[in-house]
Amino acid sequence: MMNSMDYPVLSGQLRLKVLELYHKAHAGHIGCSLSCLDLMAATLILRKRENDSFLLSKGHAAAALYVCLHHLGEISDEQIDTYYKNGTTLPAHPAPNKHKGIPFATGSLGHGLPIAAGIAHAAKLQQSDDRVFVLLSDGETNEGTTWEAAHYALQNGLDNLIMLIDKNGLQGFGNTTEVLGDTASVEKWQAIGFETVEVDGHNIEALLEAVDTVSARRNGRPKLIIGHTIKGKGVSYMENRLEWHYLPMSEQQYEEACHNIRDRYFTFTPAPVNGVYAAL
Repeated sequence: MMNSMDYPVLSGQLRLKVLELYHKAHAGHIGCSLSCLDLMAATLILRKRENDSFLLSKGHAAAALYVCLHHLGEISDEQIDTYYKNGTTLPAHPAPNKHKGIPFATGSLGHGLPIAAGIAHAAKLQQSDDRVFVLLSDGETNEGTTWEAAHYALQNGLDNLIMLIDKNGLQGFGNTTEVLGDTASVEKWQAIGFETVEVDGHNIEALLEAVDTVSARRNGRPKLIIGHTIKGKGVSYMENRLEWHYLPMSEQQYEEACHNIRDRYFTFTPAPVNGVYAAL
């Protein structure tokens, strides 16, 4: 199992790959991919078991999903190089039935939790201990279907359902609190019956502890991990900026972004042999 001291390098590598994909495609949705990447890595890469399920409900962060599946070997080097190109199996929002780790199309917000609840209920009916992880945006909790699915999960005791919210505080048209209020608040979700934990969504130790803790409690209550995150995390000029929900990068911005990631995520220490330096 990966040591938490080693994780920043993995996080940095994933972020550089996300930036590369968006730069080559000259596409947007960079900020929301960077905000959810640690939540995704904690579950999809570090904690998902073979028969568990993972769904990215906030499909506009598809590039983050693709780089995680690429890291796991489920998407090849050749395939990921086709991102956003004509004929690709890796479009701007995830398409189903092309890759093992992408069982459903997502991107029309509000559909991920209903699908995940159905998978979790099926596992219950089959008396399986498989878990279902589903990653939502905080803006997505404005959707009525999200709340319908939440009540379905409660009614059917889906304690094998682990919902994660990427709470970066920004959605397509402004601050989440100014659009429909804080529909991703811990108080609302606890009030309806979800077992809810709040963590720093960029602290890998806290995330893994939260996943392990809620997974161990089979008490009839669906689970929610609210990760407080930063839109554009790791790139100074993108952080907490609404415009990076949409904008592509210029060549100069791409170079600056990569420089930021290398400075923040790659720590170098002397190797014991010949004075060579190696990343942790």
